[in-house]
Amino acid sequence: MSGDQTLSPTGRRLANWLVGGTLAYNVVEGVIAIASGIAASSIILVTFGIDSYLEVIAAGAVLWRLAAPNDEIGEQREMRALRIVGASFMLLAAAVVLQAVLAIGGARGAESSTVGLILLLVSLVVMPIVSIAKLWAAANWSVPSLAAEARETIACSYLSLTALVGVIATALIGWWWLDPVFALLMVPWLVREGLEGLRGDACFDGAVLCFCRRCWLGMRDCISACCGGTCCAPATA
Repeated sequence: MSGDQTLSPTGRRLANWLVGGTLAYNVVEGVIAIASGIAASSIILVTFGIDSYLEVIAAGAVLWRLAAPNDEIGEQREMRALRIVGASFMLLAAAVVLQAVLAIGGARGAESSTVGLILLLVSLVVMPIVSIAKLWAAANWSVPSLAAEARETIACSYLSLTALVGVIATALIGWWWLDPVFALLMVPWLVREGLEGLRGDACFDGAVLCFCRRCWLGMRDCISACCGGTCCAPATA
């Protein structure tokens, strides 16, 4: 496992700001998403809100890891943080499946929600930018738990998109089933990421975290041969 031995004060501050900002944003986002989702009977908005608090847990774990006073403690916290993030992925997958089954069984999709639509649009802009910034920081300073947490932020971005499509499709053409079905499409990826996190490897053991285009800016697992070890060297300052 590659830790953050090369993490400079500047890198640590940037990582703390990114993760702390994610945590604060998701606390507010979760309240709005769940409230608007319940009001509109939108399974995806409620699931989106649940995801927000799972990401709060994951972000808290990464902040705890970044606060490690030395490398030895940092390595121990790294493994625990990865497992906490992995567990949050699995919980989110279970929540998506449960809520989708209930929605499909009751033949109820998302209703129009102006507040929910605005929230989804804002998150669809903010979350990808934040996730890419975290993936860049994770690759530059070799922090696997930050990369894993960034992928959960990507899941939040995907949920924003599926929710937006589901709400609009229901309002315009009455295809209520798009809401839960689109959410279910994300489950295999959530489970895969969750299992990797629970194992504590997240495909980072012995590898350098990557931010190249071949690895989709860190969103895809880096195959060691893909970059030739030249484009993904961690920052030293």
